[in-house]
Amino acid sequence: MRTTPRTRERWFDLVFLVGFALKAVDGLVELLVGLPLLVLRPAQVEAVARLLTAGELREDPGDPVAHLVRHGVAALSADATLFAAVYLVVHGLVKLGIVAAIFRGSRRLYPWAIAALGGFVVWQGVEFVQHPGVGLALLTLFDVVIVALTVREWRHHRSLGDAVRSVLGRSARRAPSDPPTDPAWRTAQ
Repeated sequence: MRTTPRTRERWFDLVFLVGFALKAVDGLVELLVGLPLLVLRPAQVEAVARLLTAGELREDPGDPVAHLVRHGVAALSADATLFAAVYLVVHGLVKLGIVAAIFRGSRRLYPWAIAALGGFVVWQGVEFVQHPGVGLALLTLFDVVIVALTVREWRHHRSLGDAVRSVLGRSARRAPSDPPTDPAWRTAQ
């Protein structure tokens, strides 16, 4: 089955929209996890982790995620807890800020979003080299895809609203401040 350029465009737009929705959820989760870490002591964090994983471990005593969570928080120092809290809060706020700005339709913020997410990709890459893990690898890959799709939308002079209209099957509109992508228009100026 052969896909048309329009169908391919819709798929890219759908992945872009889903990716940004996931980025918003990810940012919100990071913020909601990071804020309590700012006020909890390591022993309290461990108690919360035990409480949250107890039901899962009763159901499946070998659950690897529950054991990973418990093992991870058991080794937390006060400094490590503070670092994790600040990292999660800042990372979450930046992600939510990027999503909110792009959602508002400001294409001028795309380069900032690309730079911020690119910075996270670089930092995560360094972190992965020092402490390899599947979760970090998947998060980094996800961020790389989002950066690539954001670059694509920005180069095509498209807003998030254009992507929504494309996925819904409506014709994409350019914002009045955005120049048309037609090369003839540029030479006429």
